[in-house]
Amino acid sequence: MTTALVPGSAAALVARAAEPEFAAWRRNIVRLGGCTNPIHLVGAATVFDTTTGAALLSYGSDVYGGRLLIACGNRRATVCPACSALYQADTYQLVRAGLVGGKNVTEAVSGHPRVFATVTAPGFGPVHTRRERDGLVRTCRPRRPGERCPHGHPLGCPAHHSADDPRLGEPLCPRCYDYAGAVLWHALAGRLWHRFGLELRREVARRAGVSRTEFGEVARLSYAKVAEYQRRGLVHFHGVIRLDGPEGPDSPPPGWATVPLLIDAVRAVAGRVRLTAPGANVVGRRELRFGKQVDVRPVSAYRPDAGERPASSAAVAGYIAKYATKGAESAGAVDGRIYHARDLVMLPVRAHVLRMIGTCWWLGGLPELESLGLRRWAHMLGYGGHFSTKSRRYSTTLTALRQARADHRAAEQRTLLGLADRSTVTVGQWRYAGRGYSPEAALLAASVREGGGRHGA
Repeated sequence: MTTALVPGSAAALVARAAEPEFAAWRRNIVRLGGCTNPIHLVGAATVFDTTTGAALLSYGSDVYGGRLLIACGNRRATVCPACSALYQADTYQLVRAGLVGGKNVTEAVSGHPRVFATVTAPGFGPVHTRRERDGLVRTCRPRRPGERCPHGHPLGCPAHHSADDPRLGEPLCPRCYDYAGAVLWHALAGRLWHRFGLELRREVARRAGVSRTEFGEVARLSYAKVAEYQRRGLVHFHGVIRLDGPEGPDSPPPGWATVPLLIDAVRAVAGRVRLTAPGANVVGRRELRFGKQVDVRPVSAYRPDAGERPASSAAVAGYIAKYATKGAESAGAVDGRIYHARDLVMLPVRAHVLRMIGTCWWLGGLPELESLGLRRWAHMLGYGGHFSTKSRRYSTTLTALRQARADHRAAEQRTLLGLADRSTVTVGQWRYAGRGYSPEAALLAASVREGGGRHGA
């Protein structure tokens, strides 16, 4: 696929190629690996021999055409496809290591009981949906003709929605839809998952016939999860849940730890865990819970019971990694913060999403709900939790994966410079000087380089 260049951009590229610093600029771009929103740095660094203290090499941002560009590292595909692809690959390796081993995780972990679970958001009102069964698209919401809600809207929808129907996710009656409840559920979904994890440990211990104290001495529950936005604007949680011995993946689980026990425990806890939302005196009392749809499958290393659908380790890791790079834009929201109420009328979003954002803004202004930070997370439809999280002992960390990659690249660079056999340390100072490829970013970098910038490191 070819991309057409407007005359102005073509002229800018020609002008850039004619500059004396074009080679340095090109090296910068190649180093970024396709990053679409690079960060500009100015400064200098020196490489010292740790044995003798001698300075071996010095370099500054002038080597790279006046500024050093580094990748933005953003996880969202809508912001930077290149950096999000790297984030997705790291997440895949992290999740997979907790299923089959690797990355300093023993391969024996593949023999531990583990399941792939999905817990959903509850319903806050009927919405248009696409229903399929046996390869056929079913009626959206079959009801008797003439049945209407108190506001006069039909209670049913006879349509067979296509996959790209703009009505999908929209409530049948916006006035009946509990927007306040949906936003509060989003704001507290992370806490609800935390409560789920605590209750799951207690449930597994009860089913195994051990006390809570004894459970911590013989077993450990680990997980890795991701949040996925649905068309109706609410997240589902998909996660790997694993039973280990007391020391984590390196220790075998007790004999009573089985996949069927874990499946039954997850289903039981997901159906009963509750959390009371704050602000009952202003928006009414709401008891938050997960939705009725709970899907729990064994990972394919185990022989499932009749009726269970196994999921392979690679498929599970790929599924979780895919959604780790997505955000509220998947539900039609915006991917940037909203700072003023007047900005709401200009948002390019559908009606349902705009109502959720407006509800975040309204509830966020109430003193009783100020601690939830709903206005800060209005662009996320109230959800302020992390999109991908894991327990401490599940497997490796993203930080460890990134450090290993940085060490590998540094070793390659040291070899090219002839310093592979010497112990060195790099000392430098770099300042933020803008971002992106726009001329404004280049001018900002130039002003910082000349001493006029106000951006700190």
